[in-house]
Amino acid sequence: MCVFLHMTLAQPEPSWQQQLLAPPPGVLPPGGKGRGQRRGRDPPQAAATLGSRLAQPINTRRPRGRVTWRRPHTMGSSELVIWCLACCLAAARAAKLGSVYTEGGFVEGVNKKLSLLGDSVDIFKGIPFAAAPKALENPQRHPGWQGTLKAKDFKKRCLQATITQDSTYGDEDCLYLNIWVPQGRKEVSRDLPVMIWIYGGAFLMGSGQGANFLSNYLYDGEELATRGNVIVVTFNYRVGPLGFLSTGDANLPGNYGLRDQHMAIAWVKRNIAAFGGDPDNITIFGESAGGASVSLQTLSPYNKGLIKRAISQSGVALSPWAIQKNPLSWAKTIAEKVGCPMDDTARMARCLKITDPRALTLAYKLPLTKQEFPVVHYLGFIPVVDGDFIPDDPVNLYANAADIDYLAGTNDMDGHLFATVDLPAVDKDKKTITEEDFYKLVSGFTIVKGPRGANITFDVYTASWAQDSSQETKKKTVVDLETDILFLMPTETAVAQHRANAKSAQTYTYVFAHPSRMPVYPSWVADHADDLQYVFGKPFATPGYRSQDRTVSKAMIAYWTNFARSGDPNMGGSSVPTHWEPYTLESSKYLEITNKMDSSSMKQDLRTSYLQYWATTYQALPTVADEGAIPVPPTGDSEATPAPPTGDPEATPAPPTGDSEATPAPPPSDAEVAQMPIVIGF
Repeated sequence: MCVFLHMTLAQPEPSWQQQLLAPPPGVLPPGGKGRGQRRGRDPPQAAATLGSRLAQPINTRRPRGRVTWRRPHTMGSSELVIWCLACCLAAARAAKLGSVYTEGGFVEGVNKKLSLLGDSVDIFKGIPFAAAPKALENPQRHPGWQGTLKAKDFKKRCLQATITQDSTYGDEDCLYLNIWVPQGRKEVSRDLPVMIWIYGGAFLMGSGQGANFLSNYLYDGEELATRGNVIVVTFNYRVGPLGFLSTGDANLPGNYGLRDQHMAIAWVKRNIAAFGGDPDNITIFGESAGGASVSLQTLSPYNKGLIKRAISQSGVALSPWAIQKNPLSWAKTIAEKVGCPMDDTARMARCLKITDPRALTLAYKLPLTKQEFPVVHYLGFIPVVDGDFIPDDPVNLYANAADIDYLAGTNDMDGHLFATVDLPAVDKDKKTITEEDFYKLVSGFTIVKGPRGANITFDVYTASWAQDSSQETKKKTVVDLETDILFLMPTETAVAQHRANAKSAQTYTYVFAHPSRMPVYPSWVADHADDLQYVFGKPFATPGYRSQDRTVSKAMIAYWTNFARSGDPNMGGSSVPTHWEPYTLESSKYLEITNKMDSSSMKQDLRTSYLQYWATTYQALPTVADEGAIPVPPTGDSEATPAPPTGDPEATPAPPTGDSEATPAPPPSDAEVAQMPIVIGF
């Protein structure tokens, strides 16, 4: 870049001073050589001479004697090189943190230059926020280190199963965090808002840096930090059985992953001022399981005073997959697989704690094919109500978040990812979905209400089929059902609960509707996790994105960081495409996020008739089986497919034929109920 500047500046265009002092056109200085015969005064003096000349009366008399034209001083090539190097050195000396003192000791990251003008970002990777955790125990503070910790590389993710679930990767020593701090040109940043990211992954997988493609990590915080002028923090937490196995009592209370998250938030609160952050302005944000974690952290009494604001994307504490109602049954499945006692939780806990953590991790497998019930029911290792960190059912804890500004929303097609597992025909053009297929899916979501709940729900969602029975309509109905149950209904309930309990805190909600870029997906709108790439600014850092994608990313970064700064997504230093009105119980307004936003993007009453059905009609139906009383699938083989609720393993629940109150099949016997999966929600 310095070479480029030298080449550009070596032959400058004449300045306005030079043009005024130059000879008239056609007149040359003595010798006829023109440019460069005699040097004039230094530039400041030339300017003064010019000023005095302009202030004097114009002399129209012809000068006597020989005329000598004086030109102002211009830089020579060597001077320009020196000037250029000075500029480069000035940029190199731009503001940066260097070594930072934390409670554990000094840490040193990397300062990444963003331009020759001096903008940069300080990046710290792999700072321990807790000691290496012991299996199935709460995290503890890190003892610290000697010397200066070189925080320049991401650490391994927490131990978890691979996508094929036949091996593990990651490490037990995994509780590390990463920090991005934007810097200006003159002095290091001070009192910046802080945004702490909590990743999703069904409480089974994930890491603080996210997926990686050619060293381009999904959760790299650089774009979000520099474009929004905020500090971004990401971290690891334990997942799967190591993070969430619980016996439902004090022997193994569970929620170790949630406590890891809390430990990271508390560390940031204590140390972020040394990095230029405002410890009194911390926003936590996350997606899917991370969004539910954000919600649970705001409700936990352990975080009182730590969190100022929160953003939940496609997941809240009230999501049917966010709280395990029968943790002991799932703990027994693991105990049996690894050979631990099952009849006494104290003995079981002692045995599980000394079992190889890799064996514990691989003892659980999420069935992804040929499962009898919706896949969401098989998410066994998730947060629990432990009477301590989560002291009660989350719906009863919203008073704890009364002073926390809250922004939450969903993607238009959030349920698609789960629908493709439950009914793979959704994504296959040549495969069809029948009424029987859809009714079986509905029955799997409405087990606790029995056949009557299945019949009424089926009628509500298939009403439009009378006018349009095309496969596209039926497949979209499948996605809408799963989106409503798993994401939209609980999110709408969560924002309503927050608004009803909030004091001065603000509430905002949205629907992300920018169409998915995945070619294998239907073009119905936005799939689960489609929003992540835009929040983290991938369209600005990755080839292949379109202008409209950058428009969406710019808007989301502006809204998210404005909210983190002020509690209002419209105010905070970044311009936004349209005003985002807050959510109220009276109006239920939400922002539809697309690449073309204007005042019409503020909408109201999202899928009201369906949400009203789930909140009133469905809830009023009598319960035929308690959610927490239905045991998990057979424990002999974690990959075994649970038996269907009817006596005939090949039988498929039939849709109602006319009377929605009719029962298509007799209720299952107690023995048959015992073979159903644990139901973690609807």
